[in-house]
Order: sequence, then C-alpha cells, then structure tokens
Amino acid sequence: MGLLSNRVEKTEIKAGDHIYSWRAAYTYSHHGVYVGGSKVVHFTRKKDTSDSINSSSSSSLSSGVPSVCPTFPDCGFHQSNSGVILSCLDCFLGNGSLYCFEYGVPPSVFLAKVRGGTCTTAESDPPETVINRAMYLLQNGFGNYDVFENNCEDFALYCKTGLLSLEELGIGRSGQASSFFGVPLAALFSTPFKLLAAGPVGMATVTAGMYCAGRYITDIGVRKDVVKVAVEDLAANLGWRRCLKERAPGKDCDASVGVASIEEEKRQRL
Repeated sequence: MGLLSNRVEKTEIKAGDHIYSWRAAYTYSHHGVYVGGSKVVHFTRKKDTSDSINSSSSSSLSSGVPSVCPTFPDCGFHQSNSGVILSCLDCFLGNGSLYCFEYGVPPSVFLAKVRGGTCTTAESDPPETVINRAMYLLQNGFGNYDVFENNCEDFALYCKTGLLSLEELGIGRSGQASSFFGVPLAALFSTPFKLLAAGPVGMATVTAGMYCAGRYITDIGVRKDVVKVAVEDLAANLGWRRCLKERAPGKDCDASVGVASIEEEKRQRL
C-alpha cells in the first residue's frame, strides 16, 4: 500500500483486515472484514440478501456475479431479516480490485488521501477481536442499513474498533458519508472567504482546505461523540443508538444501567 493507493493482492491480506473494492467506476466502495479462509463478512441492505449476495438491482454489491457460488457452498450465508452476509472473497470483489483499509495513520497521511473511506486515524483492535465481532454480528445482525448512518463501511469500522457514535441522527462513522457531505459543505462554507481568494485558483484552494478539514474532524479517530461498545450489548439491544446517546465516552453501553448512573455520567461530561 502507498500514499496514493491502498490496492493489495489477495496473498497480502490477513484475517481481521478491513478490505474494500470500488464499484461503479470508482463512484463508491463496498467494505467488509476478511475473516480468513477466503471468506468475507460484510453488510448490505436486507432486500439484497433475498436471492443471493449479488443482484442486478441497485445495491452496495456489484452485479454480474453468479447467484450461486461455484466454489464455496456457504457463500451468501445470512440470517433471515439480516443484512450481514458471509461470502467468498471472489464474490465479494466481483470484477473489482482488492484494497485494504488503513488504521492508525498520522493526520498528515489522512489529509493527503483525496478520497474518504480509505483510512482512519483510529487504532484497530487485535485481529481475533475483530473476527469475533464480525462472526457474532453475522449471527445477530447489525441493525438496519442506511447509506449515510449505518452502511458497510460503518460495519467494518465497528468490527475493527468497537466504536459507535453517540449521535442518534446525522452521518455515521464512514469516511464515504463524510466525503459526500464534505464536498457541498466545503463549497458552501468557503463562500464567505471568496473575497480572500484571488480568483478561481484561490477559491479552489480554500474549498479544498475546508473539505480536508471537514473530513478530518468527522474521522472516527478524532470525533468526541464515540464510545466503545461490546458486541454482545450491541446485538442484544435494538435501541442501541438511543442507549449510546445516553452513555459517556470510553465506557461500554449496557442496557441495564439505571437512569441515575446515566445522569451522573452526563454530569461528569459537562
């Protein structure tokens, strides 16, 4: 992997890696967790799992891949009413190339990456913890898919870090979502600085700076509204976002916590 590209070969990835592949001429990328044995656990819309892990309809998975995997009988396994899927690496990639998401990158490297959804300043947990989260969620689900708040990259980021956002509404943890919001917001907020920008080049420079700053402050490794959540608690509580919103940073969410202790934690945060 390098500064300009995170592309890797299949022989280079290890169990517990966060991998992704670009779709639709690099318009967006689909993310998953490599669990070893040429298998990937990933997250997509529930309706996309009704017939196969790939469909011809618009989805976060590529089309043109056989509905029945000729290599692995369990490829496409998922629980009913769940968008978390186990697939083989070849079916996950489709016709795309393989990329490996980077963790623990310095701010300078993060800002140098033009596209969001390729790296984070957050540190990854050990591979065995990552794989345990992914396999647990394969059996228990990861809630409802939302392209901005709870998507495939959010799933992989959670498996790798155990971090979830306290905010009930707004963008999730994914860099792709931040980029989608960041481009128009950068242009919007850079408008007051147009008098400081000497012509189109200056305006473009200001806009680019605002875009990079927006990406950085929404990175999961920088944000202050995230907490560590045990996977057992996440899967056991359908109202996990509401629970998280009431919890203090740095502590696991537990639905059994009383109102008094929650209020005490909120006071400590002030």
